[in-house]
Amino acid sequence: MSFFITLIEDSDASRRSIETSPRVHSMIHKGLTLAEYKAFLHDLYHIVLHFCPIMAVAETRCEGPLERIGDELRERIGEETGHEQWVLEDVAAVGGDIRAVAATQPSAPVQAMIGFNYNAAERIHPCSVLGMLYVLEVIASVYGGKAADSIARAIGKDVTAGGFRFLSSHATMDAHHMAQLNVLLKTIDDPSAQAAIIDSTRVNFHQFGQLFSDGGFVSHLRP
Repeated sequence: MSFFITLIEDSDASRRSIETSPRVHSMIHKGLTLAEYKAFLHDLYHIVLHFCPIMAVAETRCEGPLERIGDELRERIGEETGHEQWVLEDVAAVGGDIRAVAATQPSAPVQAMIGFNYNAAERIHPCSVLGMLYVLEVIASVYGGKAADSIARAIGKDVTAGGFRFLSSHATMDAHHMAQLNVLLKTIDDPSAQAAIIDSTRVNFHQFGQLFSDGGFVSHLRP
């Protein structure tokens, strides 16, 4: 059995726990209020802002047998650089304050998620970053399009009229990235690398799930 299948089986319960979260279920099927969507984009911006820098930290450590991983990360960085600006465009399109979003910290779960990924990439194992990639690309490809459509309906906007570029585009883009990641993960047979990826996947699913807790993006709505 390939490591990719092992990773899917090991992480499926974590993914489903996010799917069954009441706030996630509501967002996918009923959408969000405009204020909630602005708050969600606030946190999403910071996740995306740090996505490429975290990969860059891991890439610098990919030497010798990990050279192919480094090559893949450099390619991915080239594809993803600047996408945080797409989130800011969406913020502006729905009437949000892009300066405030960029200048203020995300919710505590997002700060913890970002901090974990930097630490894991630099101090645990560079392949830890593949766990982050797996989690964010699964979430985007499986739920991004559905969430964008539901939120657009809830706030009375056309999903193609602005405000949903990041969610809609990554629903398709990350399906392609998942196929590439499948191929890459099948080549990883080092036990320490596999263990780091599995642990990173577990932590990232957990922390992303916490984004939908009371301490997550809705905390930005409190006075």
